[in-house]
Amino acid sequence: MSLSIFLLWLFSIPIYVNALPAPRGFFINCGASKETNDGSIKWLTEDGFITVGNKTTLETPNLVPHISTLRFFPDEKSRKYCYVIPAIKGGKYLIRTTYYYGGFDGGNEPPVFDQIIEGSKWSTVNTSESFSKGLTSYYEIVVAAMGKTLSICLARNEHTKSSPFISALELEFLEDSMYNSTDFSKYALGTIARHRFGDVSEIMGFPDDPFNRYWEPFKDNNPQVACHSTVTPSDFWNIPPAKAFEKALTTSRGKTLELQWPPTPLPTATYYIAFYFQDNRTPSPYSWRVFSITINGKIFYKSLNVSTAGITVFGSNWPLSGQTQLTLTPDDDSPVGPVINAAELLQLVPIGGRTITRDVIAMEAVARSLNNPPADWTGDPCLPRQNSWTGVACSQDKFARVISLKLDSLGLSGSLSPSIANLTSVSSISLGDNKLSGSIPDLSHMKQLKYLHLENNQLSGKIPNSLGHLDNLQELFLQNNNFEGGVPESLKSKSGLKIQV
Repeated sequence: MSLSIFLLWLFSIPIYVNALPAPRGFFINCGASKETNDGSIKWLTEDGFITVGNKTTLETPNLVPHISTLRFFPDEKSRKYCYVIPAIKGGKYLIRTTYYYGGFDGGNEPPVFDQIIEGSKWSTVNTSESFSKGLTSYYEIVVAAMGKTLSICLARNEHTKSSPFISALELEFLEDSMYNSTDFSKYALGTIARHRFGDVSEIMGFPDDPFNRYWEPFKDNNPQVACHSTVTPSDFWNIPPAKAFEKALTTSRGKTLELQWPPTPLPTATYYIAFYFQDNRTPSPYSWRVFSITINGKIFYKSLNVSTAGITVFGSNWPLSGQTQLTLTPDDDSPVGPVINAAELLQLVPIGGRTITRDVIAMEAVARSLNNPPADWTGDPCLPRQNSWTGVACSQDKFARVISLKLDSLGLSGSLSPSIANLTSVSSISLGDNKLSGSIPDLSHMKQLKYLHLENNQLSGKIPNSLGHLDNLQELFLQNNNFEGGVPESLKSKSGLKIQV
């Protein structure tokens, strides 16, 4: 598979398993025409979450409901296709996207495309390997909501040959304490691996994990053992499920426990690592073991004392690349060999900036005032830069500003929202040759405005006198509309203004 710093590896699950019941969050069955229940999970339709794309049902027999339908996006002109989900500002969420191609477009090869979370590229989706094995693919990322919604978008890239698609979208609410050593104003955490060691059963999720994280089984040639006491998840960082401690990998007294984990080579990047341990023996004064942990020969934790109560250790900012070797070395006085129950590896995904809230609110209001805004006018208006809204140009700052609107001849109807005046960094508005109606709102706060083209529309009312007080205005084209009352004196007397009415 293709790897990059933003690539969060795909994981595969069988496509005929029973769906898990629902923890807190939204579970969206993409392409479905009605809500369904599977256990206590309620799979919702997409109504209210997305307005673009087409739905289809796969012909593959015996698929679970949330895999049997999908939404695909054939519009090649749109820069992105976004779901917008309600969220709690500052809340921490696990986002999971699930894909099963099923040859919905008559082809044999799934398309390759990008995923975007808010204004940042999250990953590249390539499900070809999993589909060839009859498996679905899923991707996960942990992110904090900066506002009252979260946008999850798909977008074409240079490798996209057919329509991007999605089978299911989940948003799971996490506790504030989870993964809290990460600065979520700067990073998201993309799941690379989450395993329980020594277990050979199916993927574990809810209700064993109340946050519906997927814990995959991991087995190698090291001895497997069962644990003889239970743990209290709330006593551990990240609240791992008790079931993740039921099995473990170990080795004999005095021997080193070596694991090639995760099993696939890693892209060069920085990672969050968490390990979960418990002495598997029956609790007693002698039920403890001491060992040191190294990753690729570098000390991760020295002389860790593991008892039957269990313990978590984590690293927030570890650089890794290629194949990873995990080594657990017993201290000389440890009565038994090392042991490991579970582990998580998440890649730090830099948050690439965002559009300032004032401009986002203004652009959303402009979109609502139009009857038929461009199909990609959801999600962040400016970011990622290659996926900004059609006709919208923005500054290159970390907190982007909208600087121009160029939407001529798009057949737009509706009116101009007064909120457009809050786009105070805009220097050019070009909306000519559309079907806009209503009046021109007060634009007096748009001090940077140089060019205003509204010709060949159906605008009416009076031409605002305030336009004459915009010091930087150089061009004003208003011809072929239905204005009344003539040109205000403030415009007639304005020097350096090219005006057509």
